[in-house]
Amino acid sequence: MTQPISLVTGASRGLGAATAEALAAKGHHVIALARTTGALEELDDRIQAKGGTTTLVPLDVKDEEAVKRLCISIYERWGGLDLWVHCINHAPPLSPANHAAQKDWDNTFNTNVRMAQQLIVNIDPLLEARKGTAVHCHDPRAGEKFFAAYGASKAAQKALFDSWAAEGAGRGRKVVSFEPAPMPTATRARFYPGEDRGALTSCATEAARLVALL
Repeated sequence: MTQPISLVTGASRGLGAATAEALAAKGHHVIALARTTGALEELDDRIQAKGGTTTLVPLDVKDEEAVKRLCISIYERWGGLDLWVHCINHAPPLSPANHAAQKDWDNTFNTNVRMAQQLIVNIDPLLEARKGTAVHCHDPRAGEKFFAAYGASKAAQKALFDSWAAEGAGRGRKVVSFEPAPMPTATRARFYPGEDRGALTSCATEAARLVALL
């Protein structure tokens, strides 16, 4: 049996790292993408210690040419992807809608929407080649106080993935959304700095639930 090939974008920490470890434990070869080289190397150490395999990709998805080169390399080496799990988010400072800094709006929509669309453009043929599945990790914040930039960008991101899913019906690949329970991630800590993190669901637990659903 051919080893499943899975790409996890945002794999250096949080749900992305936990999902990479869970997939590797299930026999997937994990292509782990993130900006932070040190965190990726630590992830690789944990996966290798349990007998898994990874390819580390220290890359910023804002570099569109680098994303294109990566996807060409994936096709040349493996002929496609069985799974893509997208866990990259930009979380701006919370603020009222009428006070949010323009640079925060721009960075948030550039990462959460525009770069997601560019990944879709390049990854779609890889998933079609192996009848693979894309997973979009959703965080529904639209309409909440002080979440204007983040909530609007995540709503737009989900609309993007939902349209992609509908457009691909019958073409061999699937697109699904996964809404994790509240987890003690760095992103959530920026939103709720004083909350009891011990009461939250671990990233490993949610990663196991995601892999089980797949």
